[in-house]
Amino acid sequence: MFAWMHATPWHWAGFILSVLFFLALDLGVFHRRAHVVRFREALAWTALWVTLSLCFGLFLAPILIADWGRPETVEFITGYVIELSLSMDNVFVIALIFAYFRVPARYQHRVLFWGILGALVMRGLMIAAGATLVSRFLWILYVFGAFLVFTGLKMLFVSDEGVHPEKNPVLRLARKCFPVTTGFKGQRFVTRQQGRLALTPLALVLLVVEATDLIFAVDSIPAIFAITTNPFIVFTSNVFAILGLRSLYFVLAGAIAYFRYLKVGLALVLVFVGCKMLLDPHRAPPAWYQMTIPTGLSLLVVATIILAAIVVSVVVTHREKKKANARARTAGPGPGGAGSAGPSRPR
Repeated sequence: MFAWMHATPWHWAGFILSVLFFLALDLGVFHRRAHVVRFREALAWTALWVTLSLCFGLFLAPILIADWGRPETVEFITGYVIELSLSMDNVFVIALIFAYFRVPARYQHRVLFWGILGALVMRGLMIAAGATLVSRFLWILYVFGAFLVFTGLKMLFVSDEGVHPEKNPVLRLARKCFPVTTGFKGQRFVTRQQGRLALTPLALVLLVVEATDLIFAVDSIPAIFAITTNPFIVFTSNVFAILGLRSLYFVLAGAIAYFRYLKVGLALVLVFVGCKMLLDPHRAPPAWYQMTIPTGLSLLVVATIILAAIVVSVVVTHREKKKANARARTAGPGPGGAGSAGPSRPR
């Protein structure tokens, strides 16, 4: 059954205004000047956003909203974990986009800031459309579930073709409609060239990032409807996951090699969430059909899959590096390796 929570327009407005305030504070105070975001700074921001997210779900929302209880708290945290996990795959794609366009490190935060702001608007519209469809046509949850299972299996068994920004239709359209400067113009997205408005390469990067997030949202938005159909929980958990995505990028981008099996974990999460939606799509089951997956169990399963994928990735990569270092030491500095007939060094 639906778990509609009494979230008034004041709750919606207060939450959105709070998010806009934190974003303005971020860009206007902490990142007013372009600089390279170091690992420690990114880790601190990531910890801050995770803490704020958990505090909202555990303490703030239950106080502000009378109808918010333990079930809604578990739904929020589960949805947040799912959205944040799926965002990790987005992080690696963004890293490839930045590498393709050779975006200087000091400008990457600005692209992510405006990209996330656009993502908030797009996902808000998608959530509103999804909630409307679910409220009118409950059977659409079966379509969402089947789509998630199909997407997860595709990620498991179909090889990744990589990122090809030059094939992006949004990028092609932008280049046809506007002139583009040959080089970056600081942090600016738009400049004047021969008296005409022209886009900078940074604007093209922003367009590709936005288009990429739209593609990822097609998976992540239906996924959270498997946990709850409450639009306020769906929206708030999505927003907190997106806000943490920016700092998470700077934490993980330099360690992509250590997360080789994360895509497998994310695929399994999509399959599991899709199966949950097919088995228990928020409706009163008939008497012969009583199979349900509790939200708390879903949270445990998703967290276990993601942690297992990360641990296996780190362990395998660490072992491979140890073996490579051992082979390098065995080979030795000389052309003949350890078995060369050259004179040995005195000890």
